[in-house]
Formats: sequence, C-alpha cells, structure tokens
Amino acid sequence: MSGENTRSNTISRKEFLRYMAIIAGGTVTLSQYLACMEKKDKYGHISSRISGASAKTGHMLRDRQFGAPSATEYTDAVIVGGGVAGLTAARKLHHSGVTNFRLLELEPHTGGNASSGSNAYSAYPLGAHYLPIPNNDNKPLLDLLAEAGILLGYHPDGLPIYNETDLCYDPEERLYIRNRWQEGLVPQQGLSQEALAEIRRFLDSMEALRQAKGSDQRYAFDIPVDNSSADATFRQLDQLTMADWMDQQGYRSEELRWYVDYCCRDDYGAGLQAISAWAGIHYFASRKGKAANAETSQLLTWPQGNGRLVQHLQQFSRDQTQTGCVVYRITPSAGEVLVDYYDTHTHQLRRLAAKACILATPQFITQRLIPGGAYHHDFVYSPWLVANITLDYVPASSGYQLCWDNVIYKGKSLGYVNAQQQRLSQEAPAKQVVTYYLPLDHLDPVASRKYAIALSPQHWTKLIADDLEIPHPGITSLIRDVDITVWGHGMIRPHKGFITGAARAAAQQSQWPNVFFAHSDLSGISIFEEAFYHGNKAADALVHLLG
Repeated sequence: MSGENTRSNTISRKEFLRYMAIIAGGTVTLSQYLACMEKKDKYGHISSRISGASAKTGHMLRDRQFGAPSATEYTDAVIVGGGVAGLTAARKLHHSGVTNFRLLELEPHTGGNASSGSNAYSAYPLGAHYLPIPNNDNKPLLDLLAEAGILLGYHPDGLPIYNETDLCYDPEERLYIRNRWQEGLVPQQGLSQEALAEIRRFLDSMEALRQAKGSDQRYAFDIPVDNSSADATFRQLDQLTMADWMDQQGYRSEELRWYVDYCCRDDYGAGLQAISAWAGIHYFASRKGKAANAETSQLLTWPQGNGRLVQHLQQFSRDQTQTGCVVYRITPSAGEVLVDYYDTHTHQLRRLAAKACILATPQFITQRLIPGGAYHHDFVYSPWLVANITLDYVPASSGYQLCWDNVIYKGKSLGYVNAQQQRLSQEAPAKQVVTYYLPLDHLDPVASRKYAIALSPQHWTKLIADDLEIPHPGITSLIRDVDITVWGHGMIRPHKGFITGAARAAAQQSQWPNVFFAHSDLSGISIFEEAFYHGNKAADALVHLLG
C-alpha cells in the first residue's frame, strides 16, 4: 500500500484494455478485446455514466498543499466523515442533548458506501444493500430499527417482530450453474454425492462454530467483532488464510470452495486465498439473530438498500451537516481541537475550533490528518464497482425464477440484485432496475484502484453486458442505461493476521483525550453493524468528556 499515494492515475488505452481483458476472464487476448470494442453498434444504444465517490476531490488531500484558514468558527464538537459511523455518532450526540456540533463530509451527500440513488423507475443502492437480522443482544441496533419503524415491537416470548415489508420477499436467491438457475446459492445441481456430503459437513461445522464459546464465555464469533472471544483457540485462526484452513479440514470440493470464495468476496472484496480463516468463518458463524416472524438467515432490505437506514440517520444532523468539505489538517491540544478544511463550494480555507472531534474516517485518511499520524500499512482496502442497470425486462432463462439475489457460478462478478424486489405493486414495472456487484480483486488493490478510476463508462458497460449475457443471452439489446459507481476503497480487507494484529489495535487508540476514532475499518470487517458500533462508542466517549 505504501506506493499507492505516488502512482499516477493516468494510463494508456492499451493498459486499460488489457486490464478489462483480465477482468473479463483472462482467456480473452488483448487483440480480441480491441476488435470487439470496435463493434460499437452492439452497445451504442446504452447510455452510461460514472457517478458516486469523488475521487478527484478526495485526492486533493493527497496532492495539494493547503495554507492557513481565513476564518475561524467555534463549536462544541466536530465529526469528520458522514458515512454510517459519522451519522451514527451524530445521532448519539443528538439523543444525548449535544446539538452544537458540525459534521463535515467530502461528498455532496452523506451516507458513504451505504448511499443510494434513484431514477424514474426505482430507488437503488450505490453500495451496501441489506442488513441481516441483528443478533438479539445488540440492543442499540434493535433500538435504531424500532426508531426507524422497521422493528414493530416484541412478541410475548421476547423475540422482535419486523415489518413484513422490510423483510426480503420470496424468492430470495438463485444460482446459475451448469446452464440452469437453481434455488439458493449453495451449489446443488449436478454435484457428486461426495461433494454434497462435504458441503453438509462444512455447513454443520459452521453451525457448531456459531454456537461455540471460548474460555471467557464469549461467543467465538460475534457482532460487533469486539464482543468475540479472545480465546487463543479461535484467535489463532487469524494466522491462516481461509484456503489454508479448508485444506487442513479436508474440504476439496470445487463447488464448496467456490461458494466459500464467493462469500468472502461478497463481504470482504477478496477470495479465500486472501482472507483470514477467522474472518472467513465469521461470515458464517457470527449471526445468531432470532425473530418472531423471520428465520435467522433472513435479511432486511429495501429498494435503496442500506440507503433506507442512512435516510433515517441523516435527520439527526441535517442542520449541522456541511458537504463538499476537504478536511486537510487536525491540530489537537489539551483544551481544543482545530479542524481546518477547504470548502469546495466557496473555495475558501476555513477552521473550526472545537472542544472535541470524532474522526469517522478510514485509516488512509486519518493518517493524513493527525500530526505525526503513522500510516498503518496493514490496512488494505478492496476496490469495488457497483452498476445500476435499467433495462426493458430481465429475460427469463432456464430454471428457477428471478430472485432478489441472482449469482453466476464461477462468475467474475457477484451477480445482480433485483432493486425492485420489495415493490408492493403486483403490476410489472415499466422498466426493470438491477444492481450489479463486481469486486475488483483480479489484480492487487493498488493496481485495480488505479485502472478502475481511469476506465470509461463505455468499457465498463461492455464488460457488464457481456457478463450478463452468460445467463441471459440477448440481454444487451434490452439494456437502456447503466449508472456506474466505482469505490476505490470500498471496504477494509481482513487479510491473514489483521483482525488480531497490532495495527488494528493501535488504530483504535487515541493519544489525545479529545480526539476519538469511529470507522468500520477499526473492526476489520466492513458491515453496517460495525460502523454503527464505532459511531456510538466514539460519541459516548465525547459526551462523557463534555460532561
């Protein structure tokens, strides 16, 4: 990661076409790809654009030298970063009676990678798109869902009751395997008896680990991560990759290994060869939520994905939020914290003087803001592409019907989500909107990030359409629009040794009593629950400081 900040984002046409060929499968030669790209008529009817995270504005912090601010304002607290952690911290301050604070956000809107968009046909996610049924001991999160009208109350037996319109509608998942759609994402179609037995053994093992506790009587794998057992029996799994652990356990099935690889890429943006065994198992064993009207495996989802949760959180800091702010320096002292920022709207350098500050920013930003901040090289971020595709309709193909989640076996992408799954109307929409997810893990993160930012929307559109042609021949002619979001640092990657390593522990510690940190990368796992946890934790500490 150390070379990331010095590399140019300027690449040649030949370079990025070669990169596209790699993503397309590695079996396509550069000359074949170039020849195919010349046939523009096949894709010329599709409008496309790249929107989302403002890489150019964000890189101002890296590339530009800022001077002294021209004006100073005073406030009790400043939150830097308006992702889920920052918005959660703002909500906590609001509920604690602290209203004299400011929230500074780089983007034109808050929400981070849980943001959403919309068109004439549907709302849709720009990143995170669901929340699993929360663990029942996660009271702060359950309270949030109740406040948002998602959790309606509790059954006499104590189990929560969720709004039926927020629970993912059937049918939920399907997998395109051996030229046919099957129900569910665990491969079943055309497997040998040995492979099926191995899958059953793996799932039984994950269930046992879900209930396992360490000598400290904590669950081995829990959410938030900080609640997990410190027992060495489980923590030592972080010293293996998930692939190593599966080798040790004798899991050889091609179909099982694909499924586990898919799950790791889904939550971490990289496969089982890169992700630690602790994190890989955590994906399966950490969720224990129960509900009166839902199974543990069920999900809460909305047309706009986790934008639904963001929209609820935004109300608590709407008056205190200022977007388009490039925070470039934070100067803590015993009595106050000075927060200097560049206002992209007014093109002015400004300063906020506060009693305390919450940095709800990832480590690659945090280390640039604090004087003497050490960059933690162990923090690796997976780049992602999310594309919202408007088309006439999703054509039927052999096997199981269209679901909320639609995955292609051994596909380069993670498939697509039907953004209109939660529609209440029984009438077919005028156009369909699906959200396509592609973790950019085909090269190392720095190289993928560099190329991905430079690629044109037309090239991404070709790759996406060609991928969808595998289960849906002829779908390209039905696509009308592709709205592309590239997340250069989409999520933290829990590689081997990171969860239990010194860098993650050190990043959570502040050397100043009035500066607090809040971001999901402090957990090593980028999910809503972890960002929510760190936002609340930092805000609690700030409120205590203010007295």
